[in-house]
Amino acid sequence: MTRRPMRVAVSGASGFCGGVVARAAAGAGMEVVCLGRRPGPVGEHRFWDATRTPPDLSGTDAVLHLAAAVGDPPPGRATEAAFRAVNVDGAARLLEAAGDRPVVWVSSASVYAPAGPEMIREDHPLGGLTAYGRTKAAGERLALAAEAVVLRPRAVYGPGDPHLLPRLRRVVRGGRALLPGPDVALSLTAVENLADACLAAVRWPSGAYNIADTSAYRRDEVVAAVCGVPVAHVPVALARAAAAVVTAAARLTGRPPALSRYAVEQLTATVVLDTARARAQGWVPRRSLADFLSESAR
Repeated sequence: MTRRPMRVAVSGASGFCGGVVARAAAGAGMEVVCLGRRPGPVGEHRFWDATRTPPDLSGTDAVLHLAAAVGDPPPGRATEAAFRAVNVDGAARLLEAAGDRPVVWVSSASVYAPAGPEMIREDHPLGGLTAYGRTKAAGERLALAAEAVVLRPRAVYGPGDPHLLPRLRRVVRGGRALLPGPDVALSLTAVENLADACLAAVRWPSGAYNIADTSAYRRDEVVAAVCGVPVAHVPVALARAAAAVVTAAARLTGRPPALSRYAVEQLTATVVLDTARARAQGWVPRRSLADFLSESAR
């Protein structure tokens, strides 16, 4: 008897990461159901507004959850409420609808509290600095309580990236990339590595898993390579003061700040993820920033 392909529901499939995951699932021979307000790149589309209703998961075998409220808008109660509506309340709706289906929950390393120079393991304390980090942490607590697999990538990049690489390019001024403080080591995650983990994690034991490229990168080398200009350092205190002024102005305009405290912290703190737990499940990152930059230059 012929066995039918696995049918997976992918939430957030119209977004950057979700779209790559949906295409990877289809490429692996799975049937794909895209959940969201807009269609995904492949498969069947089922409308889902995470802030209002549970998703329709009928006929699906597993759920890959990538839908999220993202970004770095001006802080405040309205921002917190908007992020909570998707990242926490939407989470609860999806988990209830999933029932006993396997759920792979894509979270973020933004849930971690600040760390020192040591590698960050999955038992590191949580304590996100932004509405995004705090609400992703709250949502993943629900997911872990429901025995889902939680993936924590950091700074996902790749073709079509609307967040990390454009943000890095904004530091260029006068033919130089102005970066706060000394060089630091940072983990980054190729979107293809995240997609591989999402598909494999359907069969992993419940729990949290860090997902990142094979080795950490040096911040200054990354920015110089991405922006194509030399790096110059500015004092961290000056960058934080500028972020405070820009964020205060953003509160008045309602627009995302061009420079925020979170952005400064992301560029000045060593953040290196220990991925041993995911590797123990057989996952191996196959892509690197060098691969991406080489292909982008063609």
